[in-house]
Amino acid sequence: MSEYFRQFIRFAGVGLVSAIGHFGTLILLVQGFGMAAVPASAAGALVGAWINYSLNYRYTFRSAKQHRETVVKFAVVAAVGLLLNTLFMWLGVELLDLHYLLSQLATTGLVVVWSFLANRYWTFHVVTSP
Repeated sequence: MSEYFRQFIRFAGVGLVSAIGHFGTLILLVQGFGMAAVPASAAGALVGAWINYSLNYRYTFRSAKQHRETVVKFAVVAAVGLLLNTLFMWLGVELLDLHYLLSQLATTGLVVVWSFLANRYWTFHVVTSP
């Protein structure tokens, strides 16, 4: 099994834990506090991003880089992910009239591709010299 595939499997496991935080926050805010789905999803994305950074730094990418370098890059990747999440949720909930959880599932699938590639090749990427 290639290191790239093993890394993606670890990323997916971390993503599952992050998704639990994201969906848990989303459901709590919508069902428990009556918040609209799109801002509740954005709040959930922030919770998920915090979990995601913590676990990916140590577990998935096993980064030796300083947090001051990686956290800024991760924040940029997460901000783009948040914008994509909010856009896709708005499209799903408001334009396509999908149930918010179905829209979030589809949105998560799209955003995870962006997140893995950006974090692997930019945030936690280590350039090795020949």
